Amino acid sequence: MGEKRSVRVGRRTVEVSNPGKVLFPDDGTTKGDLVDYYRRIAQRMLPHLRGRPVAMERYPDGIGGQRIFQKDVPDHFPDWVDRVKVEKEQGSLQQVVCEHPATLVYLANQACITPHVFLSRTDRLDRPDQLIFDLDPPGDDFEDARKAALWLRSLLEELGLQSFAKTTGGKGLHLTVPLDRREGFDTVRAFARDVAGVLVRRHPGQLTIEQRKQRRDGRLYVDVMRNAYAQTAVPPWAVRARPGATVATPLHWSEVEQPALRPSRFTIHTVFERLRQEDPWEGLRRRGRSLSSARRRLAALLDRPD
Repeated sequence: MGEKRSVRVGRRTVEVSNPGKVLFPDDGTTKGDLVDYYRRIAQRMLPHLRGRPVAMERYPDGIGGQRIFQKDVPDHFPDWVDRVKVEKEQGSLQQVVCEHPATLVYLANQACITPHVFLSRTDRLDRPDQLIFDLDPPGDDFEDARKAALWLRSLLEELGLQSFAKTTGGKGLHLTVPLDRREGFDTVRAFARDVAGVLVRRHPGQLTIEQRKQRRDGRLYVDVMRNAYAQTAVPPWAVRARPGATVATPLHWSEVEQPALRPSRFTIHTVFERLRQEDPWEGLRRRGRSLSSARRRLAALLDRPD
């Protein structure tokens, strides 16, 4: 401990302190490993970070130690780290914006294992460009989330909307629908809630929109609450603070259709094999859709008796 290492990232040099510090004790993954991962993945990951305020999930003493969820930029961050002013109920704060690979590496040196991002971009923070459904199974059975994702994709296709799937790095799945930023968060969240309601009505024994865990009765929770101003989500390729250093990984729908799919296979040590394949989320930002037509189709489903 106490050693340092200089990492050249583009035009910047980032000084990495204590690169040998173990952050994931089960497999000995170190801060240096985390830094190297984010340096290597930066070009694939940055399109999902640029222009978005970041909240930092930090573990200075490793994943077994204290979790720090930090939004405001500390005074010691260098000037070259981009920032944006974010208004909140009482005042405002400055949050990091990851525009360059060096910023991602710098955050890793702060033991930021997972950057979390807004669902909107800095030029229009009140207008989301994506809608997210978080499929949260009651236990560790990923099969529940996989089946729910296929049901939800089918419903969204009925509404004329394309969706993109990713593992969360945990036990669930996120489905993301790209939007054209014409509507605010309240409207988007209300739409998502109605979609989730129709899905639950179709599969009442397996799914729920009940927020209280004690009322879910072993059913998978279809969570739409991330669709709100200043709420965040884990972006593609982010590392999670879990044994094995799992990674939130974009998926092809053909993969989701396979019962053998397991999110634990995607880690900072294995995920680079996927970079040789076609990106499942290629062109996502160019596919933003209005919810107007989808809302009309959804209204017909809401009025239709079961």
